Amino acid sequence: MGYQGRDRERWVAEDPAQKRADRDDFARDRARVVHSSSLRRLAAKTQVLAPGHDDFVRNRLTHSLEVAQIGREFGAALGCSADVVDTACLSHDLGHPPFGHNGETVLDEIASDIGGFEGNAQTLRLLTRLEAKRAHADGTSAGLNLTRASLDATTKYPWGRGDGPYETRKFGVYPSDLPVFAWIREGAEPRNRCLEAEVMDWSDDVAYSVHDVEDAIASGWMDPRALHSRDMADVIDVAGRTYAPDLGADALGAALERLLASGAMPTAYDGSRGDLARLKDMTSRLIGHFVLVVEQATRERHGPGELCRFEADLVVPDDTRAECSVLKAIANHFVMTTEERLSVMSGQRDVVRALVEAYAGSPEERLDAAFRADHATASDDGERLRVVVDQVASLTDVRALALHSQWCR
Repeated sequence: MGYQGRDRERWVAEDPAQKRADRDDFARDRARVVHSSSLRRLAAKTQVLAPGHDDFVRNRLTHSLEVAQIGREFGAALGCSADVVDTACLSHDLGHPPFGHNGETVLDEIASDIGGFEGNAQTLRLLTRLEAKRAHADGTSAGLNLTRASLDATTKYPWGRGDGPYETRKFGVYPSDLPVFAWIREGAEPRNRCLEAEVMDWSDDVAYSVHDVEDAIASGWMDPRALHSRDMADVIDVAGRTYAPDLGADALGAALERLLASGAMPTAYDGSRGDLARLKDMTSRLIGHFVLVVEQATRERHGPGELCRFEADLVVPDDTRAECSVLKAIANHFVMTTEERLSVMSGQRDVVRALVEAYAGSPEERLDAAFRADHATASDDGERLRVVVDQVASLTDVRALALHSQWCR
């Protein structure tokens, strides 16, 4: 495919010159992602609350930076290439459309007959096709031209739609991108993630489970006293249905009790610097706990030394996974599924549907230049629809709303 990937064995070669070359390539991968337009656009894409909703809460870009900070140190402690993990963490949300998972749901419905839409599959498409950095000999785009190791580390779900190892709507590649996916995965066991991808995935889980609760408290969506005084059966139910259906209510309830007993969770919040400091201390303590427990469990199974690629798998104890799942459920219950949020989300879905129709109705006038060229060379209606979906997925929340106001009212 013309990519610059080296062998897929150890990321550190035995030969010193090869080791330096690998490290240079991996550092170059990270720099290319940092300077990509897709990463910049995340600054105006929804994390939990829309950008501009509050001066404190995170957007997709700040979330990705925090995931990268956690993953880089965590991966290096295990023996992974810090740059490979950093690149994967920075890239993991590049494919998210406007309005986050809400927009993703609509695009998946619209694209159901052409392979669907999934943020992770869109990330692969961006990195290997849509981002402009290098071209193949025939003039077609090679995306950012990252190494095989970095692309594989970014592949959270290494399978196509409906081909996962368990029942899931998640997948990592569209049918049209299978050639590059096969190159990335050459020599790997089907559906088996490399250690760097697992580190990225756990770092993402840790970051958003903790930070979403922090944002919910700081922005006033949740009073932390509710965690200590209310019946939390609804939260346990959300955790079981949405995040950890295999663990059971008893295990999830015990996880909540451990979190409350740890002293990390604040008992009140009034916006003062003192309470804000205690809230930030919660974040630091919980992130440190989640990373350290998993590092220790992984070392206990695989021993000391450098662990990377397919030499080891990440070990996440069920108790720790339960605690992380409960935190996700807290943010889900108190922020994401409130009546106010559900009303906003319904309107966002209408915006995405209308924009697809607007672009498809006048592609020559409305598509951005790069997508207009893709549309002109598409061979059938399915390919043309995929181009429209690519265009809409690239939009920030702000631009999506502005175009909707201009074209659809």
